[in-house]
Formats: sequence, structure tokens, C-alpha cells
Amino acid sequence: MGKENFTKSKMISDFDLYLACEGTHRNLADILGARPVVNSTGLVDGYYFSVWAPNAKRISVVGDFNDWNIDASLMTRIPETDFWEIYIEGVGTGELYKYCILTADDKMVYKADPMAKYAERRPKTASKTYFDSYHWHDLSWCIKHSTPQDKNAPMAIYEMHMGSWMRGQDNKMLSYSAVADALVKFLKENRYTHVEIMPLAEHPYDGSWGYQATGYFAPTSRYGTPEEFKYFVDVMHQNSIGVILDWVPGHFPKDAHGLVSFDGTNLYEKNQDTSEWGTLKFNFGSKMVRQFLISNALYWLKDFHVDGLRVDAVSHMLNLDFTSGDSQNVCEDKDAVEFLKQLNTVIKEERPGAIMIAEESQNYPKVTHPVSEGGLGFDYKWNMGWMNDTLKYMEADPLFRGGIHNKLTFSMMYAFNEQYILPVSHDECVHGKKSLLDKMNGDYYQKFASVKAYLGYMFAHPGKKLLFMGSEIGQFMEWRYYEQIEWKLLQYETHRGLYGFTKKLLALYNDEPAFWQKDDSWDGFSWLNPDDAQSSVYSFMRKSDEDTIAVFVNMTPVERFDYWVKGADEGTYSLLLNSDEKAYGGEGTLVAEEISTDCDSAEFPNRLRVNLPPMSIVMYKKNK
Repeated sequence: MGKENFTKSKMISDFDLYLACEGTHRNLADILGARPVVNSTGLVDGYYFSVWAPNAKRISVVGDFNDWNIDASLMTRIPETDFWEIYIEGVGTGELYKYCILTADDKMVYKADPMAKYAERRPKTASKTYFDSYHWHDLSWCIKHSTPQDKNAPMAIYEMHMGSWMRGQDNKMLSYSAVADALVKFLKENRYTHVEIMPLAEHPYDGSWGYQATGYFAPTSRYGTPEEFKYFVDVMHQNSIGVILDWVPGHFPKDAHGLVSFDGTNLYEKNQDTSEWGTLKFNFGSKMVRQFLISNALYWLKDFHVDGLRVDAVSHMLNLDFTSGDSQNVCEDKDAVEFLKQLNTVIKEERPGAIMIAEESQNYPKVTHPVSEGGLGFDYKWNMGWMNDTLKYMEADPLFRGGIHNKLTFSMMYAFNEQYILPVSHDECVHGKKSLLDKMNGDYYQKFASVKAYLGYMFAHPGKKLLFMGSEIGQFMEWRYYEQIEWKLLQYETHRGLYGFTKKLLALYNDEPAFWQKDDSWDGFSWLNPDDAQSSVYSFMRKSDEDTIAVFVNMTPVERFDYWVKGADEGTYSLLLNSDEKAYGGEGTLVAEEISTDCDSAEFPNRLRVNLPPMSIVMYKKNK
């Protein structure tokens, strides 16, 4: 893309104009924005500029190339359309520019290009002309992932923020390529299958974490060039790691150079604040806005080879009024519903292997059901209910956990209604919520034992897994976007133990089909005893076609000797995991290396007897 030979007398084809005017164009980035004109020798002669601004009285392109003269490069409205265009000879690659728009009420506004593929580094706000020069090396990965992926396969996602996973000297942000080279070794060693990156579309304010974008088609320049981000994705793919990108189609900020009142009117916005963030909601009833967003989603998937999108704030999109605080009595935004259905339909047609994930917190029905069956068409949904219930449980004093025992069992009442991802995400490690480790009840050592039991329960529970950076090393401080996570903690034994335990969990998860082969039905899960509130012990079985794993979670700091459960599959079981091992920073409480079912009692057939260390998870695998 970006290397075509356009004729200077015809910038946009009649067919492209027809599709764009009808609202059905899927690749607006191919016809709008700043596009290089390449001559027969492969050199750039200049750039075509085109923009959607139906209510503007006049538009000019201003930049370094014309000394920001508002009269030097006047655009022409394409007849019978809402698009403006101009070819400017001599404009080079990497030059700064903006649109100077005269509104209907004779105000002059300077706007960044909504379709810009590169932008000036913040706090500056101009767009940059861009020429794609990257050569990919991930063909085998792209071929393998060009078709719908098996949902009964392991999926362990590492969620990260590009600017604070690791930093350089003097707390300097690292580039996309520098992060890629360090991160890929970490991901492979820990056996994550995917990395999910918090939003990278250009944004002016670091503290928004990328969730308030002004340049939807431009990877933020604070970490380098678009080519460097392509290198990041390329490196991940060459090492068999998928890349998921957080994407924010629900709202945008009010920064003057952005989309707000773009041509003096509510062109992109619904004229409604989302009070929680002070941003504007997209007008999903506008066919141009819909194709702008769908084109943007496809742009990340196609041009940057991203494997999937995690769609942020779907609940806010689906509701017309999210400001009342009453989540039970919200008015559905039917335009947003139709947009999401159209989005997922188009993506499945254009990119069948793409993974679409919804962050939806209000129990909207059929989020991951096909559009043809009345669903929204997503592949996965974050299980926010599981996350909220389980973290509340872990924060509670173990003495009182019996009274909230169902916080850890209730998720199985709906576990197979949708295709779920279990998220322990960035949202739970900021704004006074404490880090994952610090949420745990108890003293220093009990917190470590608790977080190991919790993560073990998470990985054994049905659903794909997502863990936010820093959780694996036991970071006590909340996540801070302006500094790297506390890697120095790994010099301490307890933190190394937690890190080693998390690594072991990831290895078991990938190696044991019982944890994912039948992940979406009761065929892969059965309770041994879900009701032992008195002891706060949870026991269940995970199964594949060939293997069975018994899981025991003790959520009190009390050792359980001779703990019996009934209903296990008959046979002998070997120890698979004990979170209390000294290698993981535990106390080293002895547990049996092998246990067998007891069939002497008709009342309690196929009993298993285990010893459970305090605040622990223990797993046994049935011998063949």
C-alpha cells in the first residue's frame, strides 16, 4: 500500500468514490489522507491529500513545504461528494502538515489528518507524510493464521503497556524495536501464546494510556516509526507469538487538533459526553463514521499484520446513557449494536483468522455468538464477572470466606454461555485498587501463598487466560505508566518463587490438553466438591480425551490433613503441581507424590485422600 502510481488528474477512482459515498468502503486509508505519488524510478514526486469535510467552506493543506501558508495549497471539493483533494508536487516523505479548515461560521481551525499514518511526537500535534518501506518476514505465520483458529487450544495472553514494560537509562522510553528484542525472549521463556498491547494509536496524553486517540491510523511516534512497530509484530510472529492490540472505537478526546467538531460540526461525534472520561462518543448512526472505524480495524489487521483486536468499553458503546450509574436500566444504542455486528461480519470476511475480543461488563446477551444467530459476532469476551467475584474473595479475611464461598463457584453457572477470557488486567492494578499481590489478604508471606493459589485456580478454571505485566513477579506497587515494572524484585527469594511458579503454571497449561481441549463445555470440567464452605476448599476435575487432572484449592492458612473427596475417576494419580514447594517460595509442606481412589465404601465411591498445605493449590494427574 502507498506505492501505487496515481494519475495527477484523477486522485480517487469513481468506484472508490461510489463505495465511500454509499458507506461501504472497507479501506478508506487507500483513498483518503496523504498518499505518495511514485514515479517510474521509484522516487516520490509529491503527495495527494484528500479529506472528508462536508460542511467546510474552504480547506487548505499547510505544512513545512509551504511555510504553513493558508493560501498556498487550496483543496478542491470533488463534485457531488463531501470529499476534498489536492496534489502537491515536491512534498517529501516525513514532512509535517495539517488541514486548515474554514467552518460555516467563518472560524479557522487547524486539524491533524484523521487518516494520517504517522504523526509528530507529542506534545506537538502535526501529521507526517508517510511512505511504507517495510519488508515482512512472517509469511508462514500469516498463512497458518489466515483461517479461523481452533478455540479449543491454549491461549495465554500477556497484557502489557509499551512504554512501561521496560525502560532505558534515565527512565527513557524504549522504541518498538528495542522492546521487541527484549520482550520476545521473555514471552518465549514463559510460554505465552499471545501478547496484548494497550492502545498504540496516536494520542496526546501519556496518562490516558492510549485510550484517548487523536490519530487512529498512526502508531504513536513516542515509541518510534510505523516501520519499527511492524518490526515488533514481525519479530513476534517469527517466534510463534500472536499480537493483539487494544482498539478504542467507542469514544475520542476533545483535543482541538483531533476529530472533535472537525469541520465545525459534529462530524464524528454523537454530541454526547461520556462523563467518566470527558470524551465524545462516536456517532455510530453515520455511515461515514462506521466505515472510518471499520477501515481502521482492517488497517491494523492488514497493514500491521496484527492478529486480533480487543475492543475497549463495549458496554459504553452499547448504551445510550451510561452516566446514570444504573447499569440495570440503560437504554440500548441500536446504532452501536448494528455497528458491532457489521464490524465483526466484515472482519470475518476480510480476515477470517483475526481474533475479535470484547471488553463487555454488563452481561449483554450473545456477545460471542455468530451474527447470523443474533449475536454480536465476537470470538471472545472478557469475563469481568469472574474477575470481580474472585478478587473480592481474595481480599476477604480467610476467617470469613465461608460466607462468600460462592464467589469462586458462581462463574461455573455461566462459564459456557460465552467464549470467555479470564482477565487479570491493568484496570485492577491502578487508581488505588492495589497490585494483584497487595490485594491478597494477610501478612507478607500469606500474600505470596494466596496469589499463587489464586493464579493456580485461574489457570485451572475454564476459559482463556490474560495476565497483566508485573503480576508475575509480585509487584507490590500499583502499575505506573511512567516507569518500568519492578524487575529488581527478582533479586528476592519470594518474588523469584512467584515468578517460577507462574512460569510453571504456563508450562503446565500449554502441555496439558485437559486444561483447554474441552474448554467450552462440561465435558472438560466436573466438580468433586464445590460446597465445602466450612473448609474453604474447592476441588474439581479437568479432562481431555485422554487425560484427567484433579485440582484442589485450599483458601485458608490452615493445613488440611486427610482431606477426602468422592466421585473421582477410578485410578492412581501422580503429583503434578504443589504451590507450597520451597522452589516457589513456599513452606515445603509434604504432600503425597501419588494418591489412589478408595473403592471400599459404597457411600463414598472412588474417594481420594489428599493433604493440602495452607493457602495452596495442589494438582494430581491420573496415571494411564
